[in-house]
Amino acid sequence: MLAQLPTYGYAAATGVASQNLSALLYPIAKLSAPPSATLAPSASGFGVFSAVIPISYRARTTGSGGGNITLQVTSDFSPAGGPSVAGGALQYSCSGASLGTPCSGWQTAALGYQTPVLTLPSTACTGGGGACSGPDSNSLNLNFTLTDDPVYATGSYSVQLTFIISAT
Repeated sequence: MLAQLPTYGYAAATGVASQNLSALLYPIAKLSAPPSATLAPSASGFGVFSAVIPISYRARTTGSGGGNITLQVTSDFSPAGGPSVAGGALQYSCSGASLGTPCSGWQTAALGYQTPVLTLPSTACTGGGGACSGPDSNSLNLNFTLTDDPVYATGSYSVQLTFIISAT
C-alpha cells in the first residue's frame, strides 16, 4: 500500500513589473561618394571634359526643419598652369534625386565656400515606407563639366571636392 503525503495549501506566487521605454530621435544625415572620379574628354577637340559623381544619402528631418547637401571646392586645380575653379572652368548640374529637390540648371563651382546641390524637405525620412521614402538609401547624380581651353598646359590636374550633408 502506498502512503499518501500530506498536501499543503500554498498559493502560486507571481510578480508583475512594467517599464516605460522611450527613445528621442534626432535629425540625422549621412552621405557617401566614390573616393575619386575622372573627367573624360569629349570626342571633339577643345570640347569639355565631363564626369558624373553618384552620391548616396540617408536623412531624417524634423517637421519644422529640413536639410541640404552642399559642394565645397577646397582647393583649386593643381599643379598651376591648368584649369582654374576660381576662373569659372568647373561647372556642375544635379539630376536623379530620389528624395529632396536638386539644384536647377548648370552651376559654376565656387572655390572656398559651400554651394547647394540638394535641399531636403521637412519631415523627410529614408526607408521604412509610409511617410518615409521607399529606398533605404537615396541617390543624386552630380554632373561635372570642365572647359578645355587651349591655354592650359598639358598634364594631369586634380581638384579636391567635399560634399557636406546637414539635417535639422
